[in-house]
Amino acid sequence: MGSIMEPSADWLASAAARGQAGEVRALLEAGAPANAPNRYGRSPIQVMMMGSTRVAELLLLHGADPNCADPATLTRPVHDAAREGFLDTLVVLHRAGARLDVRDAWGRLPVDLAEERGHCDVARYLRENAGTTEGGSHARTDSGEDLEETLENLLGIWERRRQD
Repeated sequence: MGSIMEPSADWLASAAARGQAGEVRALLEAGAPANAPNRYGRSPIQVMMMGSTRVAELLLLHGADPNCADPATLTRPVHDAAREGFLDTLVVLHRAGARLDVRDAWGRLPVDLAEERGHCDVARYLRENAGTTEGGSHARTDSGEDLEETLENLLGIWERRRQD
C-alpha cells in the first residue's frame, strides 16, 4: 500500500518545488497527503518554491505542518522564507502556527538569516512578531480570537508599510 502513495508524494513535492499552484491543488484534492515525504524524505512544504505564497496556503489548508524541521539541519520553512526574503510566505506560515523562535543546527533564528541577507522588511516583521511565540507567557493559542487579532495586526503592518 505504501508504494501506491509514494508517487503522489513525489508529484506533490515536485509541483510544490516548481510553484505550480494549480497542480498542487489538484493533487491535494485528489487525496495526496500534504505531509507525505518525497523519495528524499522531504515534505512538500519543505521543498516548496518559497516565493509561491499560494502553494504555501494550499499545503497549509490541507494540513501541512508549518513547523516541520529538516532532520539534518533543523531548518524549518520559516528559516528558508526568511533567508530568501519572502515576507508574504513567512506571514502565511506564521499565521498557520509556524514558530519564529526556532533555531537551526547552527543556532540561527529566522531573524538572523534575514538580517544576514539584508532582508530588512522580513527582519522587521520577525522582530515585531517574536513575542507571539516566544517564552510561553505569550504563546499563541489556536483560538479564533487570537487568529483574528493576529490578522488585524498583520493588516496594520501592511498598511503602515504601504504608506512608508
